[in-house]
Amino acid sequence: MKRILIVEDDEDMIELLKIVFRNSGYDVVFSNISLENKEIQELCPDLALLDVRLKGSPKSGADICRELKENTDTTGIPTILVSAELNIAEIAKQCNANTYLAKPYNMLSLLLTVERYLL
Repeated sequence: MKRILIVEDDEDMIELLKIVFRNSGYDVVFSNISLENKEIQELCPDLALLDVRLKGSPKSGADICRELKENTDTTGIPTILVSAELNIAEIAKQCNANTYLAKPYNMLSLLLTVERYLL
């Protein structure tokens, strides 16, 4: 079973994503604050879905993404940034995310994007 790490600060979105991904057969790990690279390595995710803005967190999803991509142990983890930021494409490019989705996004589009990186 593939494991997805989701870093999202919106509790309602976490609940929705939990239902969608678990019903689709994924093992899902959630955090509503930023994680350190070492913590992410210990979770062994097959993919990271990162919200750019994380209220009350010292790092953004883009910071987490950048750290993952700069570390040889985690650079291969596909990363998907999600955000309502107007410049999400530029943010994703700057942190070397594999791809991005602008909020609000369609759940089917999200699932298809995740499957593209996990199959």
